[in-house]
Amino acid sequence: GMSLDNLFLVLLVAFIAWRLVSAFRTRRRVPELKREGAQLVDVRSPGEFAGGHAPDSVNIPLHELDARAKELDPDRWVIVACASGTRSAMARRKLLGLGFKRVMNAGSWRNFG
Repeated sequence: GMSLDNLFLVLLVAFIAWRLVSAFRTRRRVPELKREGAQLVDVRSPGEFAGGHAPDSVNIPLHELDARAKELDPDRWVIVACASGTRSAMARRKLLGLGFKRVMNAGSWRNFG
């Protein structure tokens, strides 16, 4: 029969595949949402942002997000990104918790396009 290790491996592969597909679908939506006036928020540190960023993005480091969320329009899409997608996933949860309805994690800031 199927061992627990095998089951775990199958679930892990399925999860990674699902993450890749959903990340791909998300990235495909970025240009369309930008045309609709989405706000691009880069949640990396100011130093990382200075080292390279998308021209139409605003830098709100993750630890400043609670204090600075009022700079964003809750009625428009907010697309968050960082270096890999980990901090922006936290930023997305934070914004949803603050009452923002339309927040997307683009993963890496390079996906801002």
